[in-house]
Amino acid sequence: MSTVAEQLRLARESKKLTVYQVAEVTKIRTDHIRALEEGNFNVFSAPVYIRGFVRTYALLLKLDTPQIMTALDDELGRTDKFREPPPLTEPSGRALNFITLQLSKLNRRAVRPILIGILALVLLIVVIAIWRSHKPSDPLANLPPGTYQPAQSGETLPLPPAPAHHP
Repeated sequence: MSTVAEQLRLARESKKLTVYQVAEVTKIRTDHIRALEEGNFNVFSAPVYIRGFVRTYALLLKLDTPQIMTALDDELGRTDKFREPPPLTEPSGRALNFITLQLSKLNRRAVRPILIGILALVLLIVVIAIWRSHKPSDPLANLPPGTYQPAQSGETLPLPPAPAHHP
């Protein structure tokens, strides 16, 4: 089986693309494309760059990307510089990583009006709840029962006439 570098170069040549055309579409520098096609991975500072560039390049060429990435991992595992040590801990936070990934895919311009609408709705509900729970203050509501006593002016109100009793 041919190396990843050979597969990339042959696929590019079969599609009659130049290195410059690939660089224009993928935004990968031409010297990096040449290094990938030559299998010269020492040009790159970290394996993450190699993997990202190869994935982008393979997608452009419509190659079997999972197969290319597996072959690349095998090739990188045989080098001292790019062999990755095993993880020190168990991967955690998978749910958080998934949520973060999904949120990163959202179009911020489309989501912003939705979030503003939700915030406005929540604010409206809070204002209505406060308004409904507010009771008007009646100054006489908390007074104990009492009797009316006129002011000490000496004046009294006349009593209504008593009904007449006829024997």
